[in-house]
Parts: sequence; C-alpha cells; structure tokens
Amino acid sequence: MQRIGFSGTLDPITNGHMWVIGEARSLADEVIVFLSQNPAKKPQFPAEDRKRIIEQSARECGWDNVQVVIVKGDYTARAAKKHGCDYLIRGIRTTADFDYENLIQQTNVDVLQGAKTIFVMPPRDLGSVSSSFVKALEGPVGWNWTMKKFVPGPAYHAWILDCLRKEWEALWHYATASQADIALADHWFAHLTGPQAYGGAERHYHNLDHLVHGLSEIRVWADNTYAPKRDSALVKKAFWFHDAIYSHDEDALYSSEEASAQLWLASGLDAGDNLDVAQLIRATDHFQGPGISHALKDAMLSADLAILGQDEEVYHAYTQAIGLEYAHVDPVRFKQQRGLALQHLCGKAQAGQLFGDAYFADQYNARAIENMQKEIAALASG
Repeated sequence: MQRIGFSGTLDPITNGHMWVIGEARSLADEVIVFLSQNPAKKPQFPAEDRKRIIEQSARECGWDNVQVVIVKGDYTARAAKKHGCDYLIRGIRTTADFDYENLIQQTNVDVLQGAKTIFVMPPRDLGSVSSSFVKALEGPVGWNWTMKKFVPGPAYHAWILDCLRKEWEALWHYATASQADIALADHWFAHLTGPQAYGGAERHYHNLDHLVHGLSEIRVWADNTYAPKRDSALVKKAFWFHDAIYSHDEDALYSSEEASAQLWLASGLDAGDNLDVAQLIRATDHFQGPGISHALKDAMLSADLAILGQDEEVYHAYTQAIGLEYAHVDPVRFKQQRGLALQHLCGKAQAGQLFGDAYFADQYNARAIENMQKEIAALASG
C-alpha cells in the first residue's frame, strides 16, 4: 500500500493517536494525517498549531514518512481520496467505538465516495486514552504529571505553555491592561518560559513542570484557605521568578535566589509589589531565608516544597529529575549531599516544621516523611 490516511481533530494528539499512526506506517509507505477543522468543536489550539505539534511529534519518533494536511471545508474521507489514500485507519477501543466508526465508514464510502476504513485495536494501556480524556485531567494539583504520561512531548509542552499563558494573563489583568503593560508582560512571559529560564534544556527539575505544579499548589491553597486575592497574587509572582535564574556557579556574585530577586526588581512589572515579591523570592534561599520575615513566607516555602509530599509516581519523577539536574556532580558526592539534605528536611518534617503553612502540613507532611525515608534508604543501599 502506497498511502494511508489518519484523520481527526487531534486536540491534543495523544499516545493512542501516535500508536495508530505507527500502525499505519507498518501498512503503507506514506502516512498522511488529515487534520479536520470542525466548526462545531472549539479546539484548544488553532489548526496550524496542531499541525506543528503533530509534525514535531512524528520527528521525535524518527518518522520521516508522515505528513500533515489541514482539511478545510471538506470531508476527510473525500480529502483522503483526493490525496491518493484509498484507506483511512482508525483505532477501535470499545464496541461503541466500532458501532460509531462503522456508521461513519459506511457514510464515507456509500455517500461521499471517499476512502474506506481499516480498523485497528490499541493495546490495553492505551485503550482509554483519548483527547477528551486528556483534556479532563487539567486542573487539580499534579495534573501535569498525569497528562505527561498520555501525550507525546511536543503536545505536552504546548499544553502546559497554554496553561501557563492563561495563568500569566490573569495575574497581570490583560483584559484591562494598557498596550504598553501587555507588551512588557509578554516580554517577561517569553523570557521566563524560554530557554534562558524554566524552558532551558538543562532544566530537568527547576523547569516548566515545576512552575506548573507550584502555581497549581498556590491556586488550590488559596481556594482552600480563602486567602485574599492580593496574597495569592504575591505568592504567584514570587513563584514565577524564584527559580528564573538557577546557577551551579558557587563563585557567582549572588545566589540564584538573590539573582532571581534582582531580576524581578529590574523587570518593571509591578512597582507596587516589588519589595514583597522580592522578599518572598529571597525566603527560598537557604542562607537568607531564615532571617526573612513575611506574612506569606510559609505559604511560599510550602508551595516550593510540596513536591516532597506527592504520590510515589510523582515523587519518583522528581528524584529522577533532580539526579539529571545534578549530573555534573560526582555520583558519590551527590549521594552524600543528597542524603544529608534529605535527612535535614526529613528531620524538620518529623518535628512538624517542614511545612510552615497549616494547609500544606495537613496535606503533605506524613507523605513527605515516607517519601524521604525511602529515598534515604535507597541512597544508603545503592
């Protein structure tokens, strides 16, 4: 078979979709993904963005025989026929899927004189994965870690950037801001999410994942504690900037936290909150933090440390990321230093001092102790 088509809205493309495309590649020399524009649907991403995401996902797999075509004002089955595809391929997960797809297939062939359909059944671990399933994950604390398992890297990256963009625009009141203020905020969003900050390739933990998780923690903390909007905004601003500069250079003029505080102070974003936000950023500094007094310090530190109290799967992802971020350190020294740091933090947790904010302590303290004790044991035995 020379060409086979695969169609859908693909918003976002999932690992299930990627599996079907992979099956198509085993059947044909070339695969064409027909990206439909359905006016009845309101996709998260415009068609051109979805096309780019699919192309990037295919390249990451090393697939050089997959192309993407946006279908405008036509049925995908008919568009497939025009592009030399006698067959479309569809994944079938349930009997309901089959009944629906069979009806569509009959319409495609008998009414539209379009391409016929080949049905394939995905493996069990992908049987429930769909775009609507993935979309429904967004929101609760840790949603990003869960979503990451079900979509290819480019789709995940695009999704969390979109989520961060919404957070950022709400924080800086884009709906009522002046054009000059929006331009300034846009500049800093690009900077913070770009390669020079959280989007850097060397950022394995202090990265976009960390940013999304922390902002989710702050949002849920504010909802559950009825924190004033200004308090929530201050902590969020500080969290956006607290790891904006992250350096392993021990001879640097400033610590990473102080350098991040200075970056915030020079940003020009919000003179009214300058000192409050800078102090909250400095509170995350191991050396400066103890001497800083601020009413929101405990909330800021607790949001930053909340990763320690996550479920086993997320905590494992966190420890793997930390290991990669410190890959430049001699392995023996890393284990020693990591073990000492964990013993210190675990001791604070056992004394009820790790999470200064009561909400976070109630949510995460017990699990944090369990996670850290397991890691300490693993470091000692390894």
